[in-house]
Amino acid sequence: MAKVVIAAWGSRGDVAPLTDVGLRLQEAGHDVALTAPSGFGLTDLVTACGLRAIPVHFEIGGIVQLLSPKGIRSMGEALLGALVDEPADVLLLSPFCELAGHPLAEARDIPSIGVRMQPLTATKEYPPALLGAWSAGPLLNRAAGGFATAAIDRIYAQPVASFRKQLGLARVAARTLHRRRTEAAWPILHGYSPAVVPRPSDWRRGLDVVGYWWSQPPVSWDPPEEVVTFLESGPPPVFIGFGSLMLSEKDRVRLAALVPEALRLARVRGIVQAGWAGLDVRSDDVLTIGEVPYDWLFNRVAAVVHSCGAGTVALGLRAGVPTVAIPEPGADKMFWAKRLNDLGASAATLSRRKLTAERLAAAVAAAVSDPTYRDNAKRIASLIATEVGAQKAVGAVERLLR
Repeated sequence: MAKVVIAAWGSRGDVAPLTDVGLRLQEAGHDVALTAPSGFGLTDLVTACGLRAIPVHFEIGGIVQLLSPKGIRSMGEALLGALVDEPADVLLLSPFCELAGHPLAEARDIPSIGVRMQPLTATKEYPPALLGAWSAGPLLNRAAGGFATAAIDRIYAQPVASFRKQLGLARVAARTLHRRRTEAAWPILHGYSPAVVPRPSDWRRGLDVVGYWWSQPPVSWDPPEEVVTFLESGPPPVFIGFGSLMLSEKDRVRLAALVPEALRLARVRGIVQAGWAGLDVRSDDVLTIGEVPYDWLFNRVAAVVHSCGAGTVALGLRAGVPTVAIPEPGADKMFWAKRLNDLGASAATLSRRKLTAERLAAAVAAAVSDPTYRDNAKRIASLIATEVGAQKAVGAVERLLR
């Protein structure tokens, strides 16, 4: 039995899929703990599915502040503080935790594995997912990936130096540390389906696409009676949700008026998730809900409208339902929106800032009436159903520990 610490930090989509890996490791006999931000109910999510949670206490004022060198340093110090007395034989590091996690593993002389929900490594096939949905051909795509990697090493050199000093390690240039990991084929597992994004042929050894990891439901959970009653009272509704996206009061009010009008024009019922945006949509044919496991809900809807977080994209495809994409610029959402479009599972990609009831209605109507989108989604769902992503992650961890 090994002591495994999965170091994760971020929104629900950064943490929830790793509960699948954690539970499979636990079932294999290992002692597993999963870190999570102390806010937003994420530590409760971890413990509810049967894993031990380690809260990381760090407050952010927004994504820009978090991604600044000061923000990353503060977050990394919070992570190191949370793990200071936590024994571990191996660390699994999500992207936000890599910069502090690498020196922690080195200081303890234990192995580590990267766990990512999106492709970030340079390849000729596309730019890194965080750079958006564009493609400029093989040479420029790979150059963009190399530039992004070099920029990250340069921008976060001081936080990494600080972590190393705190852990009693010699100062080494960030670029040198990155080169050492590459030469050692540091393993990185990508928890998404190769049927959705195949493994690039030019990736180095050690970079593997293993299949999706699925957010695990609470050990004891029953669907809210209000939701069950609504679902049973008419045809399958369309789901609309923006996950962990935070909106201004102006945008919240605008969407609360726009969404029911769009659903009325499309002649469909709707389930709207309040989410971190705090949406509150009221109509006879629209129900606003709180947190409900998507793997349960998406099997009961006609289509899904969302901002294209990696986990939500995965669960929509797993359920075999068509999508209307409303991705936010930045991060990986534009990348996943393009993948849905390329797979033929998305009826439209819309801008939230330019969204109107008429545009949303037209996209929703196409998603539910044109069987092509559902057929394509179901085809991908059948491929995803054969994958065992979390079990492959367990195998990778156990091979590393031999």
